[in-house]
Amino acid sequence: MPGTPAPRGIILFAHGSRDPQWREPIEAVAAQIRRREPGTPVSCAYLELCLPSLPDAATNLIATGARHIRVFPLFFGVGKHAREDLPLLLDGIRTAHPGVEVELLPAAGEYGELTALMADIALS
Repeated sequence: MPGTPAPRGIILFAHGSRDPQWREPIEAVAAQIRRREPGTPVSCAYLELCLPSLPDAATNLIATGARHIRVFPLFFGVGKHAREDLPLLLDGIRTAHPGVEVELLPAAGEYGELTALMADIALS
């Protein structure tokens, strides 16, 4: 039905920075998603130093009708933030919104396609 919000939403989760230009590549990925699937709500969220936070981004997507949220950590490595901080944040979202499925995707750096693309760029 036209105008009905998509049940799935996507959050691109990154560290954050005080430098406003730092956000540009993250927001560019969100813009690509919006162009490819205009009906899929997408939001950027940040661990620190930027807004919105992950819980706020999830709440905003849920308010648009999302009932399944995919969280894509835009980290190259799986360090403390991905191993420890992110699961705690997701537990909080699941507790606050028990009717919503929250799916955690692997960190960006865990995808072979991404590492291959970076190698291609370096070699070109």
